[in-house]
Amino acid sequence: MATGNASEISLREVIEAAHNLKGQLVVWRRDFHEHPELGLEERRTSGKVADHLRSLGLEVRPGFGANTAVLGLLKGTRPGPTIALRSDMDALPIQEENEVPYASKTPGQMHACGHDSHLTMLMGAATVLTGFRDRLAGQVKFFFQPAEEGPGGALPMIEAGAMEDPKVDAVVGLHIASELEVGEIGVVPGADSASTDSFVITVNGRGGHAAHPDQGVDAIAVAAQIITTLQTVVSREVYPLQPVVVTVGTIHGGFRANILAGEVILTGTFRTLNAAVREQAQEAIERIAKGTASAMRATADTAFSRGYPPFSSDQTVYRLVRQAAMDVVGPDRVHDLQPTMGGEDFAYFCEKAPGTMFRVGGRNAAKGFTNPLHHPRFDFDEDALPIGVAVFVRSVLSFLSGGEA
Repeated sequence: MATGNASEISLREVIEAAHNLKGQLVVWRRDFHEHPELGLEERRTSGKVADHLRSLGLEVRPGFGANTAVLGLLKGTRPGPTIALRSDMDALPIQEENEVPYASKTPGQMHACGHDSHLTMLMGAATVLTGFRDRLAGQVKFFFQPAEEGPGGALPMIEAGAMEDPKVDAVVGLHIASELEVGEIGVVPGADSASTDSFVITVNGRGGHAAHPDQGVDAIAVAAQIITTLQTVVSREVYPLQPVVVTVGTIHGGFRANILAGEVILTGTFRTLNAAVREQAQEAIERIAKGTASAMRATADTAFSRGYPPFSSDQTVYRLVRQAAMDVVGPDRVHDLQPTMGGEDFAYFCEKAPGTMFRVGGRNAAKGFTNPLHHPRFDFDEDALPIGVAVFVRSVLSFLSGGEA
């Protein structure tokens, strides 16, 4: 192939290259779906990925920072900026209920969040971009990241230097979307996903006979008041236009109907889209728990665990990817989406470089693909695979040519 510029690679070339891979993409995706692996156990998956990247002649760094992580590097023929593309790889501990030839062969494990599609589309993007290598000025990094569903693989990759050598100037990720029709692309113009912090509140009362509540301190009654009052974090503590979620997910306490519970343990999550509100919410949860308990003659101990940080799209990268998506599927099929209170450890990459994530529609009611993510019957229309590849590739070419692909 003659040496040229990324801006000279036509949209038609990109779309044809992606769609010509359709058969291989389906084979890869179904193989990954049949053999799901949980976070930090993706040995077979990462081995398949690394072997493919090596077959393309890319520099491959397996086990990069998170044991099963894989980093691939494509170098263009001339100097230029560096863009990273990211996919997660891990499955969920869910028993699959789909009756399809490619159903999970591992009991209790399933690709119910579509990560099999993500890594397939990234492998496809690496394949197509390698074919354009002689016309690229710059580098493309391919991040195949483990453990997005927990405990998180992005941060270990970053700590091992994934965003350096060469330094990443922009990062783009994708996610399959069960709420979007196949052929549609979703992008989020600002705040995208929330922080995912958790808490444990231990209420300490004093046990006794249920017939004499005045002689003890009922930890269940105290816990119930704490649960109710925690919702004032949302309604009375935080600016009304800042989204916050406070959810108590478990309550453990008591062991007999006629005995006052001396201890109750509450666990829950709180989520925000704003770093400052994140700190404000944690302080309020601790204050409310301790203060409410004290007012009712009990005490409360609190413990907090930090999850993924909130993530917002960089405006420049968002516009670039949005335009790439419009090029591929047409302006009428690209939608600006609302943020989600779900979390994504893609956020860590975007703390180090400007980035964004796009959603690839996979819904098709005519084919029966209507179930949401994390459902035991989740599946998607595989016609989405070459579309995701094409948007990835078009975004890279646009970025490496200064936004004029």
